[in-house]
Amino acid sequence: MVDHDISCLVVTGHDGYLAGIITRNDVLRGYLASDEWQRLPVGDYMTRDVITVTPEDLLSTVADLLLDHRIHRVVVVRQENGKPKPVAVVSDTDLIYHMMKEVK
Repeated sequence: MVDHDISCLVVTGHDGYLAGIITRNDVLRGYLASDEWQRLPVGDYMTRDVITVTPEDLLSTVADLLLDHRIHRVVVVRQENGKPKPVAVVSDTDLIYHMMKEVK
């Protein structure tokens, strides 16, 4: 995450379906909780109840979710076999970037 300046990673199961999300803050929480933080499984600190949207959802819906849940990103999923398959992540930074392009 540090080497590539990535603020979160989407976690999937062996089947490729959404299992959770782990953020920089989750990693910090693991670091503060244990001297063995580097040996802890991601599942111990990831968020399992992920806020998701579909590719068809409006960007205004994404903005509302970010503000309502006080989060910085949502995972875009496509339903496949009744399960969420992650296809992208949309962050508050992404929204601000595109909002500012519209203003110019």
